[in-house]
Amino acid sequence: MVLEKDLLNPKRKDEKQKHKKKRLIPTPNSYFLDVKCHCGEVSTLFSHSNTVVKCPSCNRVLCTPSAGKAKITPGLQARKKLN
Repeated sequence: MVLEKDLLNPKRKDEKQKHKKKRLIPTPNSYFLDVKCHCGEVSTLFSHSNTVVKCPSCNRVLCTPSAGKAKITPGLQARKKLN
């Protein structure tokens, strides 16, 4: 009997589409971000933030909450923070 899928070595694309608790190795969908404001200040944000985050030096809004992920203000540079 031959299986259609390799259950021990699933494809990365298939694993990413599964719910976070049903993956072979459970991993969260959230992450931290480094966001650079127009004033040059770099702040660390949570991807699923529930509150409005402002720049500590110029009080400009960096991100606003939405139903899931927080929306980053257009025009700001953001990158995923690595371990």
